[in-house]
Amino acid sequence: MLRAVNYAQLLFPDFSLILCGYLVCRYTALDRSVWEKVESLVYYFLFPILLFQSIVRSPLDLGSASSLIAAGVVCGLSAIGLSYALPYLPVLGGHIDRREHAGAAQVAFRFNSFIALALADRIAGPEGLLLIAVLIGVCVPILNIAAVWPMARHGQGGFLRELVRNPLIIATASGLVANIAGLHIPFWLEPTVSRIGAASIALGLMSAGAGMQLGSLARGKTLAVAVLSIRHLITPLIAAGMAWVFKLTPLQATALLTFSALPTASTCYVLAARMGYNGPYVAGLVTLSTLLGMLSLPFALGVLRG
Repeated sequence: MLRAVNYAQLLFPDFSLILCGYLVCRYTALDRSVWEKVESLVYYFLFPILLFQSIVRSPLDLGSASSLIAAGVVCGLSAIGLSYALPYLPVLGGHIDRREHAGAAQVAFRFNSFIALALADRIAGPEGLLLIAVLIGVCVPILNIAAVWPMARHGQGGFLRELVRNPLIIATASGLVANIAGLHIPFWLEPTVSRIGAASIALGLMSAGAGMQLGSLARGKTLAVAVLSIRHLITPLIAAGMAWVFKLTPLQATALLTFSALPTASTCYVLAARMGYNGPYVAGLVTLSTLLGMLSLPFALGVLRG
């Protein structure tokens, strides 16, 4: 098992970039008017290329990993169902604003795929990395569609219209199709695409920091606790159960538990902000989720895997 300090070191770059964005936006001339344009660049160009590249990077062996895929899909759908159900639960639902929930629900079930890839390589080597790539390729399109649905339903546009126009969903779906078809990014283009991917992560996290208003979390504490509990406690417990139900190998179980305990996706903020929802609130949740990952990853890979 990796020591807790190793998880902290792995998550520190994401957290520090969020902090940089917060400080730059508030204490320099690069204020919100600048960062709104950066958000558009990330959302419509940088992130779609990043998602496409991460999905087509490794071949998906759907046959040999069928049990892992089934377990991962069950985990993802369970987290989606729990997240969607929050406003309708007795007692708890009465304290949740439904429009706020529409923008924040995605925090409960989306995940940071790049932390996943870095962790898999360190924990389980190339084979573990491939298993995580399989989970990313299959689950990211499902989770992105689930992230858009409540926001489209509460917004002015229809769900299908928002779906076909959403650049993140277009990128993930086309990446999955390209992977299954055996297509790859040409080797001469890979350095450029990799640099775009690196820029998207840095600017996306800094945009989350620039849009963050931690005071907004105080007005939605019930929702914040609920979605973060699903992301960092309930989903790992479901994953442990699915590893037993589907009789996963130790390596597959490790990949699934890693997948289940990750911080939420940094794109949550950009998606919520671009679709007209409370971006600062979601940015605060992204920050808290990054910190909570330092607890949920040791819990999943230490306590539950043991």
